[in-house]
Amino acid sequence: MTALEGKLVVTIEQAVAAPFCTSRLADAGARVIKVERPEGDFARGYDSAADGLSSYFVWLNRGKESLVLDLKNTDDHALLLRMIARADVLVQNLKPDALERMGLGPQTLLARHPRLICCSISGYGDTGPYAKRKAYDLLIQADSGLCSITGGPESAARVGISLVDIATGATAHAAILEALILRERTGRGSDIRISMFDVMADWLTVPFLHARAGKPPRRIGLAHPSISPYGVFTTRDGREILVSIQNDREWAIFARIVLDRPEMIADPLFATNNARVQNRAAVDAVVGARFATLDREAAIRLLVDTDTAFADVNGITDLLTHPHLNQAAIDTETGPQAIPAPAPVVDGARHSGRRVPGLGEDSMAIREEFAAVPAS
Repeated sequence: MTALEGKLVVTIEQAVAAPFCTSRLADAGARVIKVERPEGDFARGYDSAADGLSSYFVWLNRGKESLVLDLKNTDDHALLLRMIARADVLVQNLKPDALERMGLGPQTLLARHPRLICCSISGYGDTGPYAKRKAYDLLIQADSGLCSITGGPESAARVGISLVDIATGATAHAAILEALILRERTGRGSDIRISMFDVMADWLTVPFLHARAGKPPRRIGLAHPSISPYGVFTTRDGREILVSIQNDREWAIFARIVLDRPEMIADPLFATNNARVQNRAAVDAVVGARFATLDREAAIRLLVDTDTAFADVNGITDLLTHPHLNQAAIDTETGPQAIPAPAPVVDGARHSGRRVPGLGEDSMAIREEFAAVPAS
């Protein structure tokens, strides 16, 4: 038995943030009915990397059912209301006020169905000067300041994945689970509102506090703005290794054994992390010179023997054959796909939805199931 078995989630969603949330609910055993417009979730057309299907859609819609509705149609509107009446959770990431204009706002629905959990995802929330703006992942990355601390010294950069969407979906997922637990105690549902901007501002708390102290982080590529040494160093045979020293105890071991520079342990220029950050260029020069004398295998032996944190600087193609990659098999319109498996391992098992629905694939069955009951 899975955690959310028997729970019904109705989701009026598109793109990434809400689908990420509901894919996790589906992985946990919830029945997730995805309501799509006649032309479908536009994420279906983002790319064709997954054997002709969108990589985003395959990743985020496993384990769901697809129902096509035209919410301006009276019958389809009524069908949605009947589904919501039986649902445990409603998730939506339409434009702000879109559901309200159709008489489907959270407060209206909760007045009818007090046990319902409504989760609404937006770009900037329901009020404020930006509330009506369209908001997508990269726009929020830029507007929140995330891009300003990402990349190298030359220019700001996008985080290479849809980080804002994923963070927002994960936040929504956690909030819904909390609301389900609360409902078990109180018998009442919840009206959850989550904005992408709020999520990213929360995740940016550390650079925010540095900026408020007058020291906004600088872009330094694959290095850490407040820890040293923490960066990429190249071995004699041209391999890049990312090394991380987290505290002064680790620094002492690293300096004595890996660098063969025991005098740096007590040197006031290097003895503490704050000192090393202030003298980062000198620290990096010493570490870089040492790694330049070592082949990759010799460097890794030293790092392993001293229990120093490190990683190879891999490309995405290296992930395909990484020894720690776990994959899940899912079915799609174009055949089976293997994707990275969901991270949680619960009682020794990973749970993942097994089928990615074609557009409207489940419409007929769902319409029959939720058909209006004739008056007696």
